[in-house]
Amino acid sequence: MIHQDKEVKSTKNKARPSCCCSHDDEPKHSDIDGHDHEGHDHEHDVNGSPFQMFMPAIISFVLLLIAIGFDNYFPQTWFTGYVRIAWYVIAYLPVGIPVLREAYESIVKGDVFSEFFLMSIATVGAFAIGEYPEGVAVMLFYSVGEVFQSLAVSRAKSNIKSLLDQRPDEANILENNVVTKIKASEVNIGAVIQLKPGEKLGLDGELLSDTASFNTAALTGESKPDTKTKGETVLAGMINGSTVALVKVTTAYNDSKLSKILELVQNATTKKAPAELFIRKFAEIYTPIVVYLAIAICLVPMLFVENYVFSQWLYRALVFLVISCPCALVISIPLGFFGGIGAASKNGILFKGSNFLDSISTIQNVVMDKTGTMTEGVFKVQEVFIKEEFDKATLLKLVNLLESHSTHPVATAIHNYAGAIDSEIKLENVEEIAGHGLKAVVNGSTLLVGNFKLLDKFNISYDLDPNSVVHTTIAIAYENKFAGYLTIADEIKPDAQETVSKLKSLGVKTTMLSGDKNNVVQFVAQKLKITNAYGDLLPEDKVAKLNEIKAKNETVAFVGDGVNDAPVIALSTVGIAMGGLGSDAAIETADVVIQDDKPSKIPMAINIGKQTKKIVWQNITLAFVVKAVVLILGAGGLATMWEAVFADVGVALLAILNAVRIQRMKF
Repeated sequence: MIHQDKEVKSTKNKARPSCCCSHDDEPKHSDIDGHDHEGHDHEHDVNGSPFQMFMPAIISFVLLLIAIGFDNYFPQTWFTGYVRIAWYVIAYLPVGIPVLREAYESIVKGDVFSEFFLMSIATVGAFAIGEYPEGVAVMLFYSVGEVFQSLAVSRAKSNIKSLLDQRPDEANILENNVVTKIKASEVNIGAVIQLKPGEKLGLDGELLSDTASFNTAALTGESKPDTKTKGETVLAGMINGSTVALVKVTTAYNDSKLSKILELVQNATTKKAPAELFIRKFAEIYTPIVVYLAIAICLVPMLFVENYVFSQWLYRALVFLVISCPCALVISIPLGFFGGIGAASKNGILFKGSNFLDSISTIQNVVMDKTGTMTEGVFKVQEVFIKEEFDKATLLKLVNLLESHSTHPVATAIHNYAGAIDSEIKLENVEEIAGHGLKAVVNGSTLLVGNFKLLDKFNISYDLDPNSVVHTTIAIAYENKFAGYLTIADEIKPDAQETVSKLKSLGVKTTMLSGDKNNVVQFVAQKLKITNAYGDLLPEDKVAKLNEIKAKNETVAFVGDGVNDAPVIALSTVGIAMGGLGSDAAIETADVVIQDDKPSKIPMAINIGKQTKKIVWQNITLAFVVKAVVLILGAGGLATMWEAVFADVGVALLAILNAVRIQRMKF
């Protein structure tokens, strides 16, 4: 990242934060492909079916129900003494052994005050004072909570993990009409890939076939087929449609857009939101304090209570320990943010970290570039005016032929409008006059195509005020007379108006900046109902405009796609880049990348950020309120182990279910 000042750094703590999840509190990039490289084997890693994962809990649950039945509803003469104890121990072992092992391993590594240690003390202590059913029940529900949260993390990862499956390992290279299959990573730039129907493209390239239809869902979140024509860019991860297509490779395997997406996704979880960083630190301080308070609850009353009964006060301390576990906070908050990142990626929006997901929720201003962001970035002919004394069809053929000698985007626009070039027409003395346009001789007459300064240069009079035309104007002169003009403009994106409306509904102010002519910028701004719009800006002018907004102590997101946008993206609170046609510099600098270049994804990204933050704070409030109430009741002897189980595992499950809600939301 260029803007290190915005990056929230994450460092691994020597001791893992206490939490009820047997994997770390955040999904690391190594987790995305199902592996944890920290050398810690986790009992509840998602490596089997849900039924297999729940099997230990099912066994314990059945044994516990039978034992409770023998104790309370259909007593058995043999179910007493050591037989009864042994039965409860057997019921405890399937769910207890993994946690006891985790507690031991954590202590060996120096992390004494772990969640596993708390649960081990509480349940073993319950057995020590004869509360066998409650000891088994606490560990049973704890185990069930473990499995549920493992499944929740797995679901949160699934949206992002699918990106990793989009690059095929091999590619079919066409050379001398012979197809050879080689590793995609070994394909050279310039090679031609033959894509059969249904095959995925492994590298970025240029389409050589006349047309081809591609499924771009992996990159954009849109399942609608995207038809490409010859010469257009196609990207790794796209799936070919129903015809064979030929693609010329333009980018190395590791430099493709998809490779960069994967790198962004893999690094996303290293940048923590402030709430995550706080909870991690909080858990490290909070858990030891709780352990010492539990010891105090058990022993201090000995000095003040006349009829002190050790087992009663030990029970209160054990209840206190179970309630105090910070599981709901330490798991549900990172899971909430990661769920938000997953929901965004499913919609073609890539956040480089949960800190940016948090920041975008508070954005007050969106400043956007015009070309490529709110407009297509592709010039098209808007209006053709040819004087009656000239034949319109013939003159357009001449203009099209002359413009074929130029590589300017205007030439492409005219060619797309006028069609095929008439090769039978002969041009002589073709000349490009820098800053003015093109000149040639046709059938002994001079043809001029360019700006009005070109006509001034050759003393051609015209009855038109160039400033009265909103769009870029291409003047035409033939036979030393003003023959007419074409207007060229960049088309407004179909969802641009919707974008501005949605931003306003979110209470976000919009500003448009552009290096284009100011009258063109104002025309587009008027169409989109944007009040603040500025044209004729250099890159440094854009920076100045952004700083004016920041000087008001307001948060600002800048959206752009060009190399010249990189400085402004870096300075903004949240930088957003259009990833489809955007420059590498803009994508690298940005905090958020919109894969399909649709501006409507800007308010969607803000809304996802707001909803994620809302869910995170709901979980924080729920956990603190419930735990505080039950902790007080537990310390006063008014709460049993059953209430403690709800305060810990119950609240954790509610928080987890709430956290994964965002993945089901429609934005």
